[in-house]
Amino acid sequence: MATILPERPKVGMVSLGCPKNLVDSERILTKLRADGYAMSPDYAGADIVLVNTCGFLDSAKEESLDAIGEAIAENGRVIVTGCMGKEAETIRARFPSVLAVTGAHQYEQVVGAVHEAAPIAPSAYLDLVPERDLKLTPRHYSYLKISEGCNHRCSFCIIPALRGDLVSRRPDAILREAEKLVAAGTRELLVISQDTSAYGLDLRHASYPLKGGGEIRSDMTDLARHLGQLGAWVRLHYVYPYPHVDRVIPLMAEGLVLPYLDIPFQHAAPSVLKAMKRPANEAKVLERIARWRDIAPDIAIRSTFVVGFPGETEADFDYLLQWLEEARLDRVGAFRFEPVEGAAANDLPNHVPEEIKEERYARLMELTARISAEKLDAKVGRILPVIIDEVGGDGATGRSQADAPEIDGQVHLRDAGHLAPGDIVQVEIEDADEHDLFGVPA
Repeated sequence: MATILPERPKVGMVSLGCPKNLVDSERILTKLRADGYAMSPDYAGADIVLVNTCGFLDSAKEESLDAIGEAIAENGRVIVTGCMGKEAETIRARFPSVLAVTGAHQYEQVVGAVHEAAPIAPSAYLDLVPERDLKLTPRHYSYLKISEGCNHRCSFCIIPALRGDLVSRRPDAILREAEKLVAAGTRELLVISQDTSAYGLDLRHASYPLKGGGEIRSDMTDLARHLGQLGAWVRLHYVYPYPHVDRVIPLMAEGLVLPYLDIPFQHAAPSVLKAMKRPANEAKVLERIARWRDIAPDIAIRSTFVVGFPGETEADFDYLLQWLEEARLDRVGAFRFEPVEGAAANDLPNHVPEEIKEERYARLMELTARISAEKLDAKVGRILPVIIDEVGGDGATGRSQADAPEIDGQVHLRDAGHLAPGDIVQVEIEDADEHDLFGVPA
């Protein structure tokens, strides 16, 4: 007589916010899958829906609340986790039917809430741990989180209140995870944290033994060097410009780490940086960028800036534009300042009117688009390595070493239907616009 296996509860996931949240979602789903739960790609098929929220800005909070409301309307059985978990009262006041609310990276609590809301019966046939972690990204690239939290107290940011102070993972554990990812098909490792350059500070940069012999320090440079020896692209995100970041640049020249740095400068005017409670050493930063380019000429630097910060004068904004003209960053994003509940910047005087924020935002984006177009035009005629993300018909879309997924530009290829996602190929660049490159496999 055949054994009829019981159907397992299905879990749906809505993941909002930054890549750090995405990694949290992957870990939660991996644990639930290991516990025997099935995954649902839509509301209708899910027995329970998890909403991993973002709470960095008020607009992000509204997006999170909208997502919770949609999940309740479409499914009705909803568990909320993530950064907005700190505001459980707000969530419950608006959505009393929410089953549970947990905070950021509280994996055990959210998994426990799922077990309580949709219990699963033990089964000798179904209780199998998956061979590798579940991923929410394509097979060929993976986010690698190296720490949680942040020790900075920037006046516009509430991340420390949401995620706590810096807590670094052991470097040997990070390296083991990276090795498994590469073995499973990852061609690009995207290193993320709230402050990557502070990695290991809380561990006092101690050394840990490696399985095959030797040891590894809990230090960004040592970790990057070991990751670079795994054979995959290694891309560093959220790097605060500490002096020791200079030691990573030679690794880029050696080809161990991609010549790419994601540095959230936020502003350049000394008075604004002071109000933000960030280092006001913009002149030295320009000197360091010049030295980095001497060592690794192809280095791409991306950054984000806040316009309309309280007290920002027209002179401050002009200073920022002049700084950007000289820095010639490769990729730039910008945010209009908005008050976030709990941020010290809310109490600063001289808030900038919304119409002036919009005008400054438009001017900054116009300038940075021009610089981007000029820098990309200079790549026409060159042959660059490109990782393929999608293939369709006779064409393909990929990214150069200067492009992170989702946030930077793309390389559009013709005569590339024979390629597959994850391939790394040499591409002759034939054309460019403000954000993207166009070419053909060389």
